[in-house]
Amino acid sequence: METKQLIMLPGPTNIPTRVANAMLRPIINHRGPEFRELHSRIIDNAKYVFGTKNDLFVLTASGTGGVECAVRNISSPGAKIIVAVNGVFSQRFYESVNLLGGKGIEVPVEWGNAATVAQIEEVLKKNSPVTAVAIIYNETSTGVTTPHLKEIGELCRKHGALFLVDAISIQGGVPLPVDEWGVDICITGSQKCLMTPPGLALISVSPKGWEVIKKAPRSYYFDLQLCKQFWDEKKETPYTPAVTLFYALDEALQMIREEGLEARFKR
Repeated sequence: METKQLIMLPGPTNIPTRVANAMLRPIINHRGPEFRELHSRIIDNAKYVFGTKNDLFVLTASGTGGVECAVRNISSPGAKIIVAVNGVFSQRFYESVNLLGGKGIEVPVEWGNAATVAQIEEVLKKNSPVTAVAIIYNETSTGVTTPHLKEIGELCRKHGALFLVDAISIQGGVPLPVDEWGVDICITGSQKCLMTPPGLALISVSPKGWEVIKKAPRSYYFDLQLCKQFWDEKKETPYTPAVTLFYALDEALQMIREEGLEARFKR
């Protein structure tokens, strides 16, 4: 029996029937050729959505897991990471920096507003050198979207800092061309604009991002260097992936590609 309801949340969101049906496929060996083909197609289509040629990985984790992965992999002891705090989720991001070995530097923003380029530049100048600047593109708790990511990316390059964007509730819904806007690390979750159930996080990493990651202490489950090794050598994930969610994400990304990003953004 099928029950239809409209979920009026920022996520999890309703998923298309095609995506739900995709999860009915039989489980396959995640170390076999079928999974490698599935994984490769997902990465290719995800790069299309992200607008990137950078490395991209799918983690079996929530969006928060994706944030922890990003922060942990760039946090050498005392690494200064600037976070624009304008809501609940940016506050969590800031707290995670301090818990995971970095030194969080807050750009305080009145809730309901977005940080300005001038605010971020002021904090950058006061705290140089800085490892990274983190922006929550769409602060879910207040519904505020930061409108000038490209300019912030240019500012980060000027000051030699990584540009890290939490796009968990917005990637795939509005433009975010990662390479064009100079985003070094971009994170999103499966359960928002990507039309997939919760449980997967996607993260892209630029060459500049790898330079920082290789100098930082390594994680275990969230080790991006290990993710890259398994992808480069085998087109696999280091640990057991949520295969049924990979089926769902594969179908959702194919639907996005069929529609086209520009048509999707307009819709």
